[in-house]
Amino acid sequence: MKIGLMGFGRSGKAVAEEILNNQDVVLEWVLRKSHTDVGEYASELLGYDGNEGAIHCVDIINRGSFFSDNPVDVIVDFSSSSGVDVYDKAAKEGTRIVSAISNYNEASLEKLAELGELTAVLHSPNITLGINILMAISKLLQHIMPDVDIEIVEQHFREKKDVSGTAIRIARELNLDEQRQVHSVRVGEIIGKHEVIFGLPHQTIRIIHESLERRAFGQGALFAARWINDKPNGFYTMEQALGIASQIGNCFT
Repeated sequence: MKIGLMGFGRSGKAVAEEILNNQDVVLEWVLRKSHTDVGEYASELLGYDGNEGAIHCVDIINRGSFFSDNPVDVIVDFSSSSGVDVYDKAAKEGTRIVSAISNYNEASLEKLAELGELTAVLHSPNITLGINILMAISKLLQHIMPDVDIEIVEQHFREKKDVSGTAIRIARELNLDEQRQVHSVRVGEIIGKHEVIFGLPHQTIRIIHESLERRAFGQGALFAARWINDKPNGFYTMEQALGIASQIGNCFT
């Protein structure tokens, strides 16, 4: 399976490494906004043998022909919310999309969903396997205890400015007030920690997920890419990829 990677920041590099470490997938190219390292290979920059993952700049490529000249099976997007405006043509050609962008505005998210009419698209603002299990368990607990008090605490590295898109997604899934019931902590070099707190009389339940290494994003992205590679056109979630949605539904029947 050939993969094209959008984004080559800290998380993007971790995803690239995960792809390079798996023999059944090939990192065909990396598309980034920066002009840095254009013409080089991600494999060499990350200390691997061989020429894999040719680096291109999104501002330099010919968007009309790039994706047909450099075909891949799946595009994995770890760039920014503007990435959805870049791979329209690839979607029209049937290239599948895995998006791990957390800060889409409504217009960009709608555009991503519309691409599901042309190809198979999977979106998850946090593509780690564990965080999606956390969301599923949280929804199950809320279903069992509909009147429970719920608060969300998200912790990230000092430089992260925005509220975690994952925390906002959890709040929306649980129908919480994302302005009032999501609390942010910025300290040190925490990669990402999310905690859903359920307050009951005389007891508390805490569901916690913490990414210990950015490789967790790579493992989740690769899992999603393998899953979506043979799926029909549509807009999918990680819950569907993990089979969680149907299992939770069975618990409710």
